[in-house]
Amino acid sequence: MSKKWYPVVDYTICKECGACIKKCNHGVFDNKKSPSPVVVYTNGCVEHCHGCGNLCPVGAITYVGDYSGWIPPNGEKIKEESCCCSEKSNDKKVVVEYLYLDLKVCDRCIGTDSVLEDVLAIIIPVLQLAGYEVAFNKVKIDTIEMANKYRFVSSPTILVNGQDICKTVEENNCDCCGKISNSKVDCRIFRHNDKVYEIPPKEMLAENILKIVLGSQKTTCSCDQYILPKNLENFFAGKNEKNNCSCGGNCC
Repeated sequence: MSKKWYPVVDYTICKECGACIKKCNHGVFDNKKSPSPVVVYTNGCVEHCHGCGNLCPVGAITYVGDYSGWIPPNGEKIKEESCCCSEKSNDKKVVVEYLYLDLKVCDRCIGTDSVLEDVLAIIIPVLQLAGYEVAFNKVKIDTIEMANKYRFVSSPTILVNGQDICKTVEENNCDCCGKISNSKVDCRIFRHNDKVYEIPPKEMLAENILKIVLGSQKTTCSCDQYILPKNLENFFAGKNEKNNCSCGGNCC
């Protein structure tokens, strides 16, 4: 996701058919102004995705930051309609992202962060030796906007090339995040070898990360409609209310 890549609409030729708005599930266009394609969230656009531009029947969409030589197909059918998941990627590039709510109070986020760092300290040199380029980023999801950008469903989440290393989302009550937001909050639990953990074991993280890198775990499209889980909505609302208290959150 980047501000350096986003669609630009030529309204002098746009027919306002609404195809681009229907195609994009990342909030780039203002749905309230449909079928007029008004770009409101450039951070939501996925780099190198030409999905909306490929569908435009008059070629009214181009992209800031696009130096690939892509030409608007003017609505002509292409072999494989492009979306953020169908773009070709560098098979030797691995991006690990750790998405979390808190690293000061939440024992679950803190513990998983520590385990993940230990695992990556072991497997990154091995992957690099095998010719992989590895990047590791930590992302604090502290606003609803951030949650929407990363399509965040549960804390903590570990992504490898955009793929959640856990196939399913399981949660239970998290007292720590409940204290942060003065609300009941469920956070992620991890299942491995028929056991449930609030902090994942190292062998689980290593196994799941390598399965995605080496292609033995089937990836799923992340372009499905995203809806912020009510659980997280309550967390952010409670956290904001607590922070906006006249006491600065000290009495809450």
